[in-house]
Amino acid sequence: MKKLLLTLAASCLLFVSAAFAGSSKYADITLPELKAAIASGKVALIDVNGTDTYKEGHIPGAIDFEANQAKLASMLPADKAELVVAYCANPHCGAYKEGAAAAEKLGYTNVKHFPLGIQGWKKAGETVQK
Repeated sequence: MKKLLLTLAASCLLFVSAAFAGSSKYADITLPELKAAIASGKVALIDVNGTDTYKEGHIPGAIDFEANQAKLASMLPADKAELVVAYCANPHCGAYKEGAAAAEKLGYTNVKHFPLGIQGWKKAGETVQK
């Protein structure tokens, strides 16, 4: 009986973990994909790290979400199908969801998440804008 209860408990934990692991509704974009999108000029970036962190260095061309949230609509592209990528600090940070949701609420249909965040961008040796 004890073994059966342990098996059931472990199964429940796996199910719940799987459910939460896939709970983000925004697809991830890889570093090479993001770099290609930036090079093509076909991406709008939303930095959700906060203004102080933004000033320390952000992905070139990114919008400071904290400082510009009220006027985000005027800063994003007119084409609602254009790629919009939100990011925060690292893969453990969930703040990007606020920026992604704001873009989605404005009608953008191609909203993604850069999970490496600014820390991963810097670790990869990419340049930042200050």
